[in-house]
Amino acid sequence: MRRLKARDEHALRELYDALAPWVLGLAYRILQDEDEAEEVVGDVFVKVWRHVHRHDPRRGPLVPWVLSITRNRALDELRRRRRWWRKADRLGQAQGPEEQLENPAPHEAAVPGWPLHREVHAALASLPDELRRVVTLAYFEGLSHSQIARRLQQPLGTVKTRLRAAHQKLTDQLAHLKDWLQ
Repeated sequence: MRRLKARDEHALRELYDALAPWVLGLAYRILQDEDEAEEVVGDVFVKVWRHVHRHDPRRGPLVPWVLSITRNRALDELRRRRRWWRKADRLGQAQGPEEQLENPAPHEAAVPGWPLHREVHAALASLPDELRRVVTLAYFEGLSHSQIARRLQQPLGTVKTRLRAAHQKLTDQLAHLKDWLQ
């Protein structure tokens, strides 16, 4: 962090080398498009470089912050794509239904060579179906708690409780990775 904040380009290169596979995997997992995912990777590291001074280590480690930027950027791209499809449908230009990300498979974010992806996917796969479903809708489709509740036809409180429970289970199962995240 100190080197990044001091504008050390070598530190950015080291961060890129360490995190690019994970950033690419997450972006691809959300977008299901390799070219768009690669574009997101570039955007993420530009944003990290420009805004590293905004990262507060007291609020959390650097890696989750970078992955949060990735998730948000990929979801923005997904929403942009969906808006385009809605406009194209209205104009009669679309040939088929909008691509759905209803039941994404956990293995799709796997990037060869990434040392931790199996553990993360195993932890996600070990969640009970009702917890895994809300996590998938929230983190990979970018739905709000209210949207998840409507889609699953469940009370909002149930959705929030399940997300908290899933977060706690994943945190517990992946606690041994905490040193790597810092």
